[in-house]
Amino acid sequence: MRIVAVEDAPGQPLFPDVAGLGAVARFAARLHTSFDTVKPLWLRLEETGLCTGHQGFAWVEGIAKRLMPENAELLVVEVNDAATGAPVMLLPLMRRRARGHTVIEWLSGGVCDYSAPLLADARPWTRQSADAAWAAVCAVLPPTDRFHIAGIPRQIHSIDNPLALLSVARDSIQIASGLALDGNPETLIKRICKSSFAKNFHKHCRRFQQLGKLDLVEAETPDAVEEQFSTLLELRLNRFRELGRFDLLTQAPVVEFYRNAALQGLSDGSVRLFGLRVGEAYLAVIYVLVMKGTLHALLLGIDQDAVPNVSPGLTTIGKLMVWAREQGLGYFDLSVGSQGYKQHIGASSAVLAELCEAVTLKGRGSTAYIKLRGKTELFVRSKPGLYKVVQGVMRRLRRLKN
Repeated sequence: MRIVAVEDAPGQPLFPDVAGLGAVARFAARLHTSFDTVKPLWLRLEETGLCTGHQGFAWVEGIAKRLMPENAELLVVEVNDAATGAPVMLLPLMRRRARGHTVIEWLSGGVCDYSAPLLADARPWTRQSADAAWAAVCAVLPPTDRFHIAGIPRQIHSIDNPLALLSVARDSIQIASGLALDGNPETLIKRICKSSFAKNFHKHCRRFQQLGKLDLVEAETPDAVEEQFSTLLELRLNRFRELGRFDLLTQAPVVEFYRNAALQGLSDGSVRLFGLRVGEAYLAVIYVLVMKGTLHALLLGIDQDAVPNVSPGLTTIGKLMVWAREQGLGYFDLSVGSQGYKQHIGASSAVLAELCEAVTLKGRGSTAYIKLRGKTELFVRSKPGLYKVVQGVMRRLRRLKN
């Protein structure tokens, strides 16, 4: 483990000048290249601090074991108060080779929607304190040509995310959506959702019930997890193939990651599967994370042809929202993406931040390309007609590939 205090950090053009910030906040950082040395602290912060479901230890350890590239190295940075030594936060990162240069990224593997540190407490953050903490982080990291951290939420359970406050952070093209849950579960849909969604939800439930008893069933045994996960995989891949959309679940390591995480989740309820059934027939299956009063909806597979003009997906989400409120959960996270159904439900959206900066000349080319690609995509999205044409072309190409 390597420990460096922020005042000892070598100067680099990428990072803001933190001279004179000692009166505001001083931090020291420690680099862990193995989970063995950081696991006790991680589990303590997971229990007593603030984090999203995407930073649960079992989830992140699974990413490192199953999805981290062979040429990558684990970098978990522990940030402490320089005066007291008390832990402040943990950041799970990795460094990998990428076309002739190195890049430090969030430890994501494509299955981590949010880049958010585990915070030790609810202390307020400012741009100055965030920059000072980041300088301490960079002081213990190995050399790299560039940084690229995407999917940075603005807040972590109502506390400003220090990564989003960084001087080098910028708005991304990604948005995340969700709904706050409160009050009586029986009246939840009517109270917090758009009236059009509430009306359709009850109508769809009645249509499905004409086929038999409608139930939202949680997978509570290994056999049930295997059954529902296999159904989710089949429904989702069939649907995405039909739409000409790419899905990570076409990759065997990703499939095994999700399956293993769901089986592990039986022990603490952090990962759950739910199936919407009429009788014994599945209409939809949804895969979720549950942590710190929040339900994160991750994967949804639907049988769109079960009943004409009726949505098993929206019906599943509505029933799951009620279940979440019955469990005392306070937020339903609809994850990243600008799909229209989220606005139809009545979800609120927030723009995610991104850190995409070059450190060396080698890293400048890739950084410039990523920024240009983001600007191009943002322009295309701002032109609905053009965006629709581009989507259609991409779908046709994927169908041909399949």
